[in-house]
Amino acid sequence: MLDGVTLDQLRTFIAAVDQGSFSAAGRKLRRAQSVVSQTLSNLEGQLGVTLFDRSARYPTLTEDGRALLQNARAIADQVDGFKARAKTLREGLEPELSFSIDVMFPMSELIEAVAGFREKFPHTPLRLFVEVLGAVIEPVLQGTCQIGIVGSLPVLPETMHSEFLLDVPLVTVVAPSHPLASYKGIIPRSELQHHVQLVLTDRSTLSNGQSYGVFSKNVWRLADMGARHVFLRAGFGFGNMPRFMVEDDIANKKLRIIRIELPSNLKPLMAMRAVYRNDAPPGPAGRWLIEHLKGRSGARKQNCPNSILHQGPAASRTRIKRDR
Repeated sequence: MLDGVTLDQLRTFIAAVDQGSFSAAGRKLRRAQSVVSQTLSNLEGQLGVTLFDRSARYPTLTEDGRALLQNARAIADQVDGFKARAKTLREGLEPELSFSIDVMFPMSELIEAVAGFREKFPHTPLRLFVEVLGAVIEPVLQGTCQIGIVGSLPVLPETMHSEFLLDVPLVTVVAPSHPLASYKGIIPRSELQHHVQLVLTDRSTLSNGQSYGVFSKNVWRLADMGARHVFLRAGFGFGNMPRFMVEDDIANKKLRIIRIELPSNLKPLMAMRAVYRNDAPPGPAGRWLIEHLKGRSGARKQNCPNSILHQGPAASRTRIKRDR
């Protein structure tokens, strides 16, 4: 009986869970509710387990159903990847490579990789967007970009695949005239509450609801990294910056590094990842670029799942909740 389980049954199972009811799954799959219900009953009969408790108004997963859901998703994703990979091989080299990149990513790393890309694929045009948080992955989700390079959005939707590239060291800085600049030792979070923190906000609607790396109740939100940099140098508040962006300012005494109290499980690093949709993996040109962005030029390549200072909300893994 188990050999008769089909991909269509698994997709119907996943749709019923994600949509919350058999009728909603039917609308998504463009099938009658009775067909969805019968498909799931047949699946349960073949598996020999009950996937849904149907005693309430809306069906809920049983313990067995929860245990099998992850496997069903993995199988469906693998098949999607298999088909997408075959499509890529059939179609050959991408006619154009479009990608969005986090403003936190070191431009020197990107320039080195793009220089090699131009030599390797001279007839493949590049289209580049520089964004932050959800605005990096939004065009990838929408299909207008093939690849995203993201660090400032710590949690991604399940529909996306990610590959670690490198870690970007972060520092907390203030202007020399700022009151925190003269603080001796590690600054406790209780003290940070009294000062303005400058954080980046999201141009998209993909990262509402939660905040990461925000230590003050008094927050100014800026949608532009250049504006935050200027505001920091003007002494308007404290904030976290990629070290490579402020090295000259630190050397010229326009900014000063301060040490702040961090939770024990966090480190001053931002993990950069290449992301793309599960059903649209990169072609030869995109794959080449990803591989050549991994840990270049001495790269701080330490895969740190608890890396810090994504100063804003994150998307939910199962359903994206909207803000930063």
